[in-house]
Amino acid sequence: MSGPEARVGAAGISIPDAPAPAGEYVGARLSGRLAFVSGQIALADNGDIATGRVGDDVSIEQARDLCRQATLSCLAQLQRRIGSLDNVSGIVKVTGYVRSAPGFEDQPAVVDGASQLLIEIFGEAGRHARAAIGVAELPRGAPVEVELIAEVVDGLA
Repeated sequence: MSGPEARVGAAGISIPDAPAPAGEYVGARLSGRLAFVSGQIALADNGDIATGRVGDDVSIEQARDLCRQATLSCLAQLQRRIGSLDNVSGIVKVTGYVRSAPGFEDQPAVVDGASQLLIEIFGEAGRHARAAIGVAELPRGAPVEVELIAEVVDGLA
C-alpha cells in the first residue's frame, strides 16, 4: 500500500467527482509527459462555493482548508484524464491564487494547504515548485483557486 491511490484510501481522503469546466476549456490536458490541470476552486458536495477575501472575512485556516479542497478537485481532473493517481510520477508545479484583502501578505501560508495535501498523497514525488499569488478577484467570488502541473508515466499521451 505505497502508491498514491492507496495513500488516499488509507488517509480516508475523498476525491470528489471532477467538476465540469465553467467555460470553453478542458479540466486537464496532456502534453508529452506533463499534465496541465486547469484552475479549480473549492466546491462543497452540494455544489456551493465559499466566497470572501482572505484576511477579511476568510481566515488563513479556512483558506488553507479551501486550498486543500480545490487541490482535491485538481486531482479529480487529473484522475479523470489519466485514469489513476498511480499514473502520476510527480507534481511539478502548483500555482495558488488567493483573493486577498488589502494588506494581506500571507498567501504562502494559505497555499500550504495544497502543498501539504500533495505531499501527503504523493510523498516526496509530491514536492513541487510553487507560486502563491494574491489577487483582487477570483471566479464566483472564491477565496482561492489552485492549478497544477503533474508529470505522468510514459505511454499515457
